[in-house]
Amino acid sequence: MAGIRAGVLLSAGLLTWLVAQGPLAPYRRALLDTTPPELVLVLGGDVDRERVGARLARQLDLPLLVSGGSNPEYASWLVQEEGLTTDQVQLDYRARDTLSNFTSVVDDLASQGVRHVVVVTSADHLQRSLAVGQVVAGSRGIQITGVPVACEPNCRDEGAVRRWRDWLRAVGWVVTGRDLRDTADPAPTER
Repeated sequence: MAGIRAGVLLSAGLLTWLVAQGPLAPYRRALLDTTPPELVLVLGGDVDRERVGARLARQLDLPLLVSGGSNPEYASWLVQEEGLTTDQVQLDYRARDTLSNFTSVVDDLASQGVRHVVVVTSADHLQRSLAVGQVVAGSRGIQITGVPVACEPNCRDEGAVRRWRDWLRAVGWVVTGRDLRDTADPAPTER
């Protein structure tokens, strides 16, 4: 019983430090931020996401950042089709999965002073994306708001285990600066 009590107290102390003073402190500030959206971030992997993201960026007159998107030729065509200027659009191909969609761009966004990002992704991917993004972006003081893109009839339930696993990877990245999965699997392919 004493061991359980000590474990609970240690866990509570660690969590308090992470959120109050540690690397997750900016997350708390991001949740309370009322800054209007400043950028549309599309999590690549589906051309419908890019189309909806481009349309949203045009309607809101915001810059568009596509992370891990389709080929540059399609993206260029879409930019023209939606009436965006090339100055409004940035294509970033560093991401290899949902976690790196955020980790590859979050420091750039923070250095540009961005405090609120609209994240566009498929409806079946939104919960996991927000779980990861709120930790990663929140650790830099950036609030995110999710916009789901319809995926019927091809939606797939990603499941709670996958959401929790990627949330833990996000916390690990915030604390260590590394994707903990790279330690176990140097060449992950999950998207």
